[in-house]
Amino acid sequence: MPESTFLDSTELVLNMGPQHPSTHGVLRVILKLDGEKVNGTECVIGYLHRGVEKIGENRTYQQFAPYVDRMDYVAAVSNGLGYCLAVEKLLNIEAPPRAQVTRVILTELNRIASHLLWLGTHALDIGAITPVFYCFREREEILKIYENYCGARLTTHAFRIGGLQYELYDGFEEQTKAFCDMFLPKVDEYEELLTNNRIWVGRLKGVGILTGEECKEYGVTGPVLRAAGVKWDLRKAQPYSGYEQYDFEIPTGENGDTYDRYMVRMQEMRQSVRIIRQAVDKIPSGPIMGKVPKVIKPPVGEVYVSIEAPKGELGYFVVSDNSTQPYRLRVRPPSFINLQALDRMVRGGLVADVVAIVGTLDIVLGEVDR
Repeated sequence: MPESTFLDSTELVLNMGPQHPSTHGVLRVILKLDGEKVNGTECVIGYLHRGVEKIGENRTYQQFAPYVDRMDYVAAVSNGLGYCLAVEKLLNIEAPPRAQVTRVILTELNRIASHLLWLGTHALDIGAITPVFYCFREREEILKIYENYCGARLTTHAFRIGGLQYELYDGFEEQTKAFCDMFLPKVDEYEELLTNNRIWVGRLKGVGILTGEECKEYGVTGPVLRAAGVKWDLRKAQPYSGYEQYDFEIPTGENGDTYDRYMVRMQEMRQSVRIIRQAVDKIPSGPIMGKVPKVIKPPVGEVYVSIEAPKGELGYFVVSDNSTQPYRLRVRPPSFINLQALDRMVRGGLVADVVAIVGTLDIVLGEVDR
């Protein structure tokens, strides 16, 4: 059979990754090209698979807690919060008020740190070198707060089932307030560099459009969903950790393109500062741990708990058989689900647009592959 029936002479199959720097990890994208135009893609994942969920079924509930920090390692604190809330729901306990407010502060700082890493690397992919230095400069201040609190900078194990790992250090409130005061003018600085920059606008506007309906079909959540005009944020829709007490907005876009996703994340960083300031002013006194048995053996049952992680809905499904280990443990990571929409977003675009679209999804392969 002649080869042309398999592969049209105008069609080229090209591997992008898994060593390509702009795939943000070991993601392999097989591109089907007609010249520079993308006709279709196939994502090949699994190069970083570590079997985290199966490990969880062979560890006690406490032992597994540090493992979740290694999934989305850019937002380790959010991973830990989701897992602790799931086990706490199984045990029918709640963290004390002091622990809940501190959790909100640390996870919102984590959201900013995650978005800063995204902005710097996304700009770098597109050819803007300056923002990555600016973003890492501010992110460093957040990492200093984490380092002072629990000694870790990246895979930050901050929470315990039932509350917090450590009491707040002296000067925590002052350092956090100082960061908020310093950070907001910096966001304006990023926007001065990029928002109306004609190269930036030209590379992002109208690229990788995903409508609200398409987001729902693919199960896409987080800033990608909100950029398509869908006002859905679990902190408002299904409040946890006392988020109903805080006054903040849900930024949304209109066009669902790469530019809107950029704008939504910029606004989210401002809203996170707003939440942090309210939380720091109302940290109550009291214990940091609830009444948790030394040996955790939840009653027979199953729970699904999800939180609004920086990249979207992060959910934990845990099944208990009244032993010290989960009978079944399943993670619903936002990066993995959002990646499904990549093929739809890049079709009809150019090869250069693929780089911009992979960046705007803000995936972390540790979370995709698990």
